[in-house]
Amino acid sequence: SDFTLYSSLMGMDIHGKTVGVMGTGKIGQILCQIITGFGANLLAYDVFENDDVKKMGGKYVSQDEIWKNCDVIFLMMPLLPATKHTINEKVLSKLKKGVLLINTSRGGLIDTPALVKGILSGVIGGVGLDVYENEGDYFFQNWSGQAIEDNTLVTLLGSNRVVMTPHQAFFTKEAIDQIVKVTLENISNYSSGLRGKELPNSI
Repeated sequence: SDFTLYSSLMGMDIHGKTVGVMGTGKIGQILCQIITGFGANLLAYDVFENDDVKKMGGKYVSQDEIWKNCDVIFLMMPLLPATKHTINEKVLSKLKKGVLLINTSRGGLIDTPALVKGILSGVIGGVGLDVYENEGDYFFQNWSGQAIEDNTLVTLLGSNRVVMTPHQAFFTKEAIDQIVKVTLENISNYSSGLRGKELPNSI
């Protein structure tokens, strides 16, 4: 019931800030639309440049340009050998001081000890995480009243610069309905004899 306006709770306007989106696939593209709607300067990074992102004013740049210029960085990439620990200790010295880092993609994109170091040093001003590198032992379980043995996770949960949710960014009624619909379609298509690339949702 404490309604005090603490300075640590002060936010910032997105309008006029430089926001970097790393990974501009389907979800990344939608995020870019939202960011441009706030009037932010959009920088993007992806090995495959998206023409729709360019049309909305996004500019593709190198990773180093993202680190140097962005007030906010969103990680929207898949976890691959080439993207693992995209945020690491070597990157910390390249980041704009006070940057906000958001990861709703895969926990392995961030080297977590390096993240903690960045937070404690003030290089990283705030973090939003829906994923965690070692989440398998903890997420989707109730740990109330139990000791969490992962000291790095404990540090993140105890920091007032970190907002963490348990890999639930997908968890909306519409998304769950769509997951069920596509799953049933896949079963039906497979049962009808379709295989491989014949399947509409094949990867």
